[in-house]
Amino acid sequence: MTRAEMQERGWRQCDYILVTGDAYIDHSSIGAAVISRVLESLGNRVGIISQPRWDRCDDFTVLGRPEKAFLVTSGAVDSMVSAYSASLRPRAHDSYTPGGKPGGRPKRSIIAYTARIRQAYKDIPVIAGGLEASLRRLSHYDYWSNSLRRSILLDAKLDLLVYGMGEQQITEIDRLLSCRAPLEALHCVPGTVYAVKADAYAPDPETDEVMLPDFHSLCGTDAASRRRYAESTHTRMVRENPMKPCRLLESYGPVLVVQNPPAAPLEAAQMDRIYELPYTRRVHPGCLRKGEVRALTEVRFSITSSRGCYGSCSFCSLRAHQGRIIQARSRESILREARSLTDDPLFKGYIHDVGGPTANFRIPACRKQITPGKGPCEHRECLFPDQCPSVRDGHASFLEILTDIRTLPKVKQVFVRSGIRYDHLMHAPKHVREGFLLEICRHHVSGQLKVAPEHASPRALHAMGKPSIELFTQFHEAFRRTNRTLGKKQYLIPYLIASHPGCDLTDAVLLAEFLHDYGFIPDQIQDFYPTPGTAASAMYWTQLDPRPGMGFSPVHVPVGRERTLQRALLHFHKRENRKLVIEALEKAGRGDLKQKLLGKRPG
Repeated sequence: MTRAEMQERGWRQCDYILVTGDAYIDHSSIGAAVISRVLESLGNRVGIISQPRWDRCDDFTVLGRPEKAFLVTSGAVDSMVSAYSASLRPRAHDSYTPGGKPGGRPKRSIIAYTARIRQAYKDIPVIAGGLEASLRRLSHYDYWSNSLRRSILLDAKLDLLVYGMGEQQITEIDRLLSCRAPLEALHCVPGTVYAVKADAYAPDPETDEVMLPDFHSLCGTDAASRRRYAESTHTRMVRENPMKPCRLLESYGPVLVVQNPPAAPLEAAQMDRIYELPYTRRVHPGCLRKGEVRALTEVRFSITSSRGCYGSCSFCSLRAHQGRIIQARSRESILREARSLTDDPLFKGYIHDVGGPTANFRIPACRKQITPGKGPCEHRECLFPDQCPSVRDGHASFLEILTDIRTLPKVKQVFVRSGIRYDHLMHAPKHVREGFLLEICRHHVSGQLKVAPEHASPRALHAMGKPSIELFTQFHEAFRRTNRTLGKKQYLIPYLIASHPGCDLTDAVLLAEFLHDYGFIPDQIQDFYPTPGTAASAMYWTQLDPRPGMGFSPVHVPVGRERTLQRALLHFHKRENRKLVIEALEKAGRGDLKQKLLGKRPG
């Protein structure tokens, strides 16, 4: 990160310089660290510029000019999401900045950083990746300007954009740049996006290609324009299959943005190599001098066992970033990492989490998903509206790993904090379900277990792509029964979303009544946040459902005052919300519930 460090290593020049909007955390759950360590393992000298000043070039020249390229990421979170809450208020804290101070990175970081790099150095390749780049790779709805924006590739004037997790892409990019191949040679790398003059584009006869609606036809506020954007979103969702490659094209007048097919899913041996690189699990001392970085606290002693998610919730970006195919590490690799954690002088005996986006998704949903020429179903979700009969059960495999880890010397307890899909568990055979719950409740819950029913209304749950509330109540009862057997007092912490597209005041009242009847005092409530790249964000903009099989049906979108009222209903127990709850009940025609919700709560 400094010239002094370069001199200590005898470096005159870096091969790559990675610019990140976060403090530099050298941990395998942080994308900037993973990409840097992968490049280092290939023999490269990698420099890191962390949270540079973006109003001048000085910080971008501190390590000199890289030999091969600048790499740019906004960090672990979209820069606009990290700057503003769902209510568009500036956030008061940033977990990825030393001392938690907000404002450590610019808004739309990739655009700002690339502009300064271009100003400081001419004719240097600039390649962006990470979550912000991945989810903004094509035209996208931008909540903060309430409009559609172009691909960030064009707005940032990038040479190449990497979408997805990026390890395979950066490995191939490095191979080509090391051979001094021209930038045009990078256009063949799967999992990347590039721009080309429309009249110079040559189709690839060996890969399927689909032309999306051109950007300018999407930008109107009329029904036809919004319908075209819904259709574009639908096409992207059904064509995001790495096992059946398809190239997507989006026209911007004389320029064509080309999205190559996704990178192939990693095999276990590849995952093992990536997660066993020599991460220090520390914040770089140069950042740490400015203050503690809160983001490291939860993950320092956590282990990533898998990536990908076939849950496909409408509001979640994982589908577009990590994909639907589960990619898992080997049991042996996970155990090696667990043993290494116990040797850390800061280790106190507790491993905070073992899992991924969903802890109990341990294997690909079905064999078809990993079959070349097939892959995930285009017009059928694995768990929605009901679990597909082909979905395989991986609970026993996950339990074996947890058991192995907790029996290691120095390990006092292993927690599962990344959450579980209770609907998947409830579809498991009875002996598997009961055995899994017994082991989890006995050894791996720290008093509370996070689950995500998100809502109780059938209409809202359908729009969210979530299972019926009956499955949640069945799981809740099984969880309580198991803890009674063990003589433990442990609780579920349900995550809930207010104001999701497809949810009106009637649905919000139904959820409030459900929470009252079950005695849940909701703590984890998120106002719906229309982040780029999700199906729910397309619903929010178009008022249509773009998901496969939904026929672009109309969707109610709560805005303005209704969002405030829906959130108040979920916190009906708070005295300060009393007037809002009364207003919401009256507007929903449910004044009969005033006494029930606002009177004394049941014990």
